[in-house]
Amino acid sequence: MASSLRSLLTKIIKKGTLTVDGPAGFQRFGDGGGRTVAMRFADAEAEEEVAADPQLKLAEAYMDGRLIFEQGDIYELLALVKENTLSEVLTWGMMWRGMLRVVEARIRHGIPVNRNQRNVAHHYDLSAKLFNLFLDDDWQYSCGYFKPPGIGLNEAQVAKKRHIAAKLLVEPGQRVLDIGSGWGGMAMYLAESSGAHVTGITLSQEQLPVSLDRAAKRHLTDSVRFELQDYYYLPARKYDRIVSVGMFEHVGRGNFGRFFRKVNEVLDDDGIMLLHAIGQPSPARYNGPFIEKYIFPGGYMPSLAEVMPSIENAGLLVSDIEILTMHYAHTLRHWRERFLARKEEAMALYDERFVRMWEFYLAGSEMAFAHENFFVFQMQITKKRMTVPDNRDYIAEREAKLKEFDATRPPLEPVTF
Repeated sequence: MASSLRSLLTKIIKKGTLTVDGPAGFQRFGDGGGRTVAMRFADAEAEEEVAADPQLKLAEAYMDGRLIFEQGDIYELLALVKENTLSEVLTWGMMWRGMLRVVEARIRHGIPVNRNQRNVAHHYDLSAKLFNLFLDDDWQYSCGYFKPPGIGLNEAQVAKKRHIAAKLLVEPGQRVLDIGSGWGGMAMYLAESSGAHVTGITLSQEQLPVSLDRAAKRHLTDSVRFELQDYYYLPARKYDRIVSVGMFEHVGRGNFGRFFRKVNEVLDDDGIMLLHAIGQPSPARYNGPFIEKYIFPGGYMPSLAEVMPSIENAGLLVSDIEILTMHYAHTLRHWRERFLARKEEAMALYDERFVRMWEFYLAGSEMAFAHENFFVFQMQITKKRMTVPDNRDYIAEREAKLKEFDATRPPLEPVTF
């Protein structure tokens, strides 16, 4: 008798080749051509668990070594499923679990509890040595900008910083706030390229000392400072420019209004903000259970329709929006390939289960941008409509000047531990 999972796979896999082996026997799905994946379940219970709740249990079965790949890997499996799935195939078990997750999400978003420190620590306070395995030379843990197409990861991350700096129109001596400053790369770039004074704030106990050490080594302590600070409690002082890259996804849907009210409070009347964040095509009923449980608890990737009202209600104006479609898919592919090339080192830092979890995270995230219409948006925000030019020519002009700076900028020193 076919397992529930195999009945489901019969409906899904029409092209390509998937073979499944295990206690329930051997079975082939698809047309015998195309992408080929062969997997084996270590126990019958794992098959049934994946069938009942694939959003969570597929990842957990792989993490726990109960799902083994004989040909291909978890990325190839996810890609094969995405290539076949034109519409979501739902079972009764998936539906009731989905309804339960909707209720849980509504309760969580309706309770205004500030868990920023705890949620950030869950992910960003992992060992810095882990991120050193797969990030670029400047440790940019956000979407690169692959212009021109085909450039490498390091070049794409420099292009991203250049693109953001151009939109910010930073001038020498201005005060810049970097909300969610990571390992300090963006703050240092803005200070060195424009002569601005930059304050970076982070909630990560691991990121802060790395940022401070990097700034000291580049002799930037007079122009760049980093603080362990929650935007939530940021003192009311004015900044000429604000940048936030890859942080807004952690604000949480219930806190969008609070975030932009704080931006309005600390942004100078002639100031400019550049918000770089992940978006999705429509509001999500709930977070993906794997990401919520293991990777980014409390995070939420908004649709633009969810962000705009909070900006408007805070008294701010949107002066420009740019949508980056495949750029994060390219970034994640680089990260995944670099991570897997050094998986033995990652295993020495943590363990095999953690490595499989991280591999699933990177592969699944790449699928979201390659197949599910997820995107990155860069939103330029002001208080006055004529703060920035009324055409976009200045962006390319600024980028050209910044490219000259990049050609002469001293190389980044490797991070030491």
